[in-house]
Amino acid sequence: MEFKEVQKLKLWWLYVLLGIETIIVGSILFLDKGGITLHDLKASYFAPIWALLLPHVLIYFITKNSLTLVIDQCGLRYQYWPFTKKRDISWTKITKIYLRKYDALGEYGGWGVKHRLWFKFNDKAYIFNDNTTGLQLELSTNKKLLFSITNPEELALFLINLKHQYHIGAIESDVRER
Repeated sequence: MEFKEVQKLKLWWLYVLLGIETIIVGSILFLDKGGITLHDLKASYFAPIWALLLPHVLIYFITKNSLTLVIDQCGLRYQYWPFTKKRDISWTKITKIYLRKYDALGEYGGWGVKHRLWFKFNDKAYIFNDNTTGLQLELSTNKKLLFSITNPEELALFLINLKHQYHIGAIESDVRER
């Protein structure tokens, strides 16, 4: 019995902005007053071309990373590839786990991997979608982790089944407000 979810950032609008920026900078660079010559490009080691391509490469890697979350009878595993290695949290380290409503912008300042606003560094969130319901973990080390969930109804049913089948006391089945 296992619940698995893979999430990615969906930043299609960033490609649109980057395309507009590339067209504007490319036209200024190559069309303004005759443009830059091949000799000038070779002398600068093609730096203007690299400057145009580097943001595309960075945004490609940012949008291709993924958060994998797996919950089973042993505990919870997550990995934010390629930035973190796989992390395991056993049920003995979790004091509470429940679904709760959150405000990504108001509580954490946006989407991605964030710490809670106002310097609360023990409260970390992995927010990758626009849903307002996430999986909150409270650990025995007084740290909190929040994971955005794409299908909270399915996860709620899974947690209820897991609690009853394996008698895991840390699982709470209600959806809380902040």
